[in-house]
Amino acid sequence: MTKSFTILLFGIFTVITASARQTVVKGSVIDGTTMVPIPNVTVTIEETLQTAQTDAEGKFSFTSNVPLGEHILKIEKSGYVTKRFPIIINEGQTLDISDMMLDINVADSVDLYTITLSDDELNDETSGGADNISGLLQSSQDIFQRTAAFEFSSSFFSIRGLSSENGTVLINGIEMNKFYSGRPQWSNWGGMNDVVRNQELASNLAPSQYTFGGALGSSNINTRASTFKKGGRITYSSSDRSYTNRVIASYATGLMKGGWAVSAAVGKRWGEEGFQDATFYDSNSLFASVKKKINDHQSINLTAIYAPNRRGKSSPNTQEIYDLKGITYNEYWGYQDGEKRNSRVKEVNEPIFIMNHDWDLNKKTTLNTNVAYQFGKTGNSRLDYPGGANPSAAYYQRLPSYALADANGPDYAAAYQLEQQFLKDGQIDWNRIYDANITNNSAGENAAYVLYEDRNDDSQITANTIFTYDMTNNITLNGSINYSHLTSENFAEVIDLLGSNGALNVDAFDTVQYDLKNPNRIVGEGERFRYNYNVYANLLSSFAQAQFKYKKLDFFAALSVTNTTYQREGLYQHEAYADNSYGKGERLSFTGLGGKGGFTYKITGKHVLDFNAVYLTKAPSLRNTYSNSRENQSVVKNITEEKIQSADASYIFRSSIVKAKLTGYYAKIEDANEISFYYADGLSSFEISENQTSAFVQEILQGVDKKHFGAELGLEAQLTPTIKLKGAASVGQFTYANNPDLYLTSSSFTNPNGIDYGPANLKNYKLANGPQTAYSAGFEYRDPEYWWFGATANFFDNTYVDVSPLIRTRNFYSDADGLPFNDYDPEIARQLLKQEKFDKYMIVNLVGGKSWKIDNYFVGFFASVSNILDVIHKTGGFEQGRNANYRALKEDSSNDIPVFGAKYWYGRGTTYFLNVYVRF
Repeated sequence: MTKSFTILLFGIFTVITASARQTVVKGSVIDGTTMVPIPNVTVTIEETLQTAQTDAEGKFSFTSNVPLGEHILKIEKSGYVTKRFPIIINEGQTLDISDMMLDINVADSVDLYTITLSDDELNDETSGGADNISGLLQSSQDIFQRTAAFEFSSSFFSIRGLSSENGTVLINGIEMNKFYSGRPQWSNWGGMNDVVRNQELASNLAPSQYTFGGALGSSNINTRASTFKKGGRITYSSSDRSYTNRVIASYATGLMKGGWAVSAAVGKRWGEEGFQDATFYDSNSLFASVKKKINDHQSINLTAIYAPNRRGKSSPNTQEIYDLKGITYNEYWGYQDGEKRNSRVKEVNEPIFIMNHDWDLNKKTTLNTNVAYQFGKTGNSRLDYPGGANPSAAYYQRLPSYALADANGPDYAAAYQLEQQFLKDGQIDWNRIYDANITNNSAGENAAYVLYEDRNDDSQITANTIFTYDMTNNITLNGSINYSHLTSENFAEVIDLLGSNGALNVDAFDTVQYDLKNPNRIVGEGERFRYNYNVYANLLSSFAQAQFKYKKLDFFAALSVTNTTYQREGLYQHEAYADNSYGKGERLSFTGLGGKGGFTYKITGKHVLDFNAVYLTKAPSLRNTYSNSRENQSVVKNITEEKIQSADASYIFRSSIVKAKLTGYYAKIEDANEISFYYADGLSSFEISENQTSAFVQEILQGVDKKHFGAELGLEAQLTPTIKLKGAASVGQFTYANNPDLYLTSSSFTNPNGIDYGPANLKNYKLANGPQTAYSAGFEYRDPEYWWFGATANFFDNTYVDVSPLIRTRNFYSDADGLPFNDYDPEIARQLLKQEKFDKYMIVNLVGGKSWKIDNYFVGFFASVSNILDVIHKTGGFEQGRNANYRALKEDSSNDIPVFGAKYWYGRGTTYFLNVYVRF
C-alpha cells in the first residue's frame, strides 16, 4: 500500500513538473568581425511574426506563446546582412542559441544620405510647406514609409496630407517639437547621419512606449553611447542641391571595461551656392555621448548636440518671373564688391543637452528619467526700407506686366525697357542702397535702408520619467509624466545699417511709434527695434498605455492628458495698441485629452490585419494663438483646443518573396487656426485709416476644419537573390471641411479689434500640401561582388495652389460702400475663384554604388542622380491677396500677364549626390 502510494505521488509530481516547465527560446547576437554583442537586433520567428529585440548585451528571449516544431528564426538590423536559422522548438524545453553572428553588409549604403530634401528646407516657413515631410525622415522597415522618404520627399509630399506637427519627434525620450509651430526643428541635429540612425518608429497610430504621439505617430532617436557599435566612419559627400560639400567623422567605443561607453561625431556642410542662385550653406555639427554603467541595474548617459547653421534663402516667384529668369532665379540677392550677397539669411544656433538615467527596478520594470536643456537663437534677416523704395528687382512695378496693365492701355515701350532691365540684372542693387543711406547721412536724416533680423531666443527645460512594466509575458504597461517650460525672447535686431548712422524706431508706413515709452529712438547695429516681447509657455502632460500580445491577437489602449499655458509679456508699448501691448497679458490655459487603441490580428504567418484609431484634443501652437503677437496682446477670437480624429486599417502580406501592405485611412481636424501676414489691396471697409483700401494685414482664419482620407500601398518582391522590384502608391483627398470665419487686423485700421469678414467659402477646396496622388515603381540589383544599382520612376498628380481665404469672403463681391458690385457676374466670379491645379509630372531617379572590405576596413561609395530627365515641375504655390475683390481680380486676370499672379515653388532640375566613406 505504501509502495503504491509512493509510486502514485511520484507520477503526479512528474506530470505537474513537466507541465510547469516553460517553453523558452533565447540566445544572443554578436558582431561577426569584432565579436561584440549587438543591441537592438530584431529577432523574428517567421511563421508567427513574433519579434523580440536584443538588449544592451545582445541577448533576447521568447517566453510566451512560443510555437512548437520546426521554424525559421530571422535576425536583422540595418547595416548588417540578414540571416535565417532553422530551429526546432520542443515543448517544455529551453532552446538556447548563443552568439549568433551578424556580418556587416558592405553594400548597405542607401541611408538617410539619399533623401533629396535637406533639413534647411524642412524648417523654412516660406518654402511651400516643405517641412510637412520632415516626419518621413525616420528609418523604417515599412515599405511605403521608406519609399515616401526616399522618392516622394523632393516633391513636398506629406504623408496622409498631414503636416509635421502631427508627429512627435523625441531624442532619448525628450520631445523636440517646438511650442511655436508644433514642428520639430530638424536642423538642430542636421549633418549627424551617423549618430541619429538608431530610431524607434511608431508609424501613424501605432503604440509607442515613450509618448502618446499624434496622428502621424512618433519617432524616438536613441543616442545613448552604448547603442553604437564599436568603430568609426569617415564620409565625404559632394552635391549640387543645398550644400556642395560635406564631411562627417564619427567613432564609438562600445561598452568598455568599467562600464563606460563614448560616442562622438563632428561634421561640416558648406557651399557657396546650391541649386537656387545665392543660396549659400554653412553648417557645423558636433555630437558627444557618454554613458556610465553604475551597476547591473542603473546607468547614466549625457548627450550634447551642437549644430549651428546658416544658409541663404530663395524666393517664390510668379510665372512671369520664371519665364524670364528660369527656375533657379532668386530675388533676395545682389552683387556687392563682386560677390553675391543674400539679404534673406536663416541662422539656427540652438545647442541641446540631455541627461538620461536608466534604472531596471527588476526584471520586469524599468524607469527612465530624462532631463534636457536647450537654448540659443533662430534668426531670419531681411531688408527694411523706411525711407526708400522697395529694393527688390522683382517688385511688381519693375516688371513688364505692370506697364502692360497701365490704366491708359498697354505701354509696350515701357514694358520692353523693364523686361530688358530685369533680364540684364534683376537683383538687389546694394551700391544704390549704400548711396541712399550715405546721402541721408549728409542731409542729417536717418537710414533709408536697414538690414535686420527677426529673432527668437529660446530657453527651454524639459524633464520626464517613463515607466515600463511587463506585468506578464503577454501584458506590458507604459506611462510617463512630462514637464516643459519655455522662455522665448522675440525681437527685431539691426544687424547692418548699410552705411547709415542710425535707424528711426517708427513705423514709416503708418507713422506710429513702435515704443511709446521711448519715442523717436535712434537705433544702432546690435540694438533691438520694431518689436520686443517675451512669451512664456508651460506644458504638463502624462500618458498611460497597456499593450497585450498573444499568438493570434495583439491589441493596445492608451490615454493622455495635457495642460498647456501661454503668456505674452510686451516690452514695447505700440502706439496703435497703447492699452494692449505693454506688460504681461492674459494667462491662457488649454487642456488636451487623448485616447487611442488598436489591434493586430494574425490570420496566419503570412496574412495580418491591423486597425487603429485615435481621438485627441490639443492646444493651438503659439504661432496660431496670438493674432499679432509682435504688436499686441490680442488672442485669436473664440480660441479653443484643436480636435483630431483619425483611423486606419491595413492588410499585410509577408512571404519569402513578396512583402506588401495596403492601408486605408481617415483623419479630420477641427477648430484649427491659421494666421497669415501680407499686403492686401481692395479692402471694402470704412474702418481703414484715411479711407484707404489697402494695408499690411494679419489674416486670422478661425475654426478651420479639414478632412483627409485615402489609401497607401507598399509592395516589394525579391524576384531573385539579386533583383528586387518595389512599388508604392498614395491616393488621397485632402480638403477644407467647412467655411471658417475670417477677420483682419492691422495697425492701419481705426478699429483695434480688426474687421470681421464673416465666413470664408473654403469648403471642398483642396489643401495645398503637396501631391495628393503619388506612385513609385522601381527595381534594385545587388551583385554578390558588392556593387548595386537601382532606378525608380515616380509619378505625381493632384497638386494644388494654396487659395486666398480673403478673396472668398464677402469682401470679394462688396464695393467700398459695403454693397455688392453692380457689375458682378456669378459665372465670371466662379472662374476667377477656381483653384489652380498643377500639371502632373514624372521624376526618374538613379542610384548605385560599390563597396569593398579591406582587412578590417570597409570602403565604399554611392552616387545618385535625381530627376535625370530634367523635368520642370511646380511643387507648391499660393495666391496673392493683393487683388482682394471681384473688380481688381477680374481686371488683373484679363491681362496677358497678371501683375499679381500666384507665386510658385519649382522643383529642382537634374541634380546629383556623391558619397564616399570608410568604416573601421
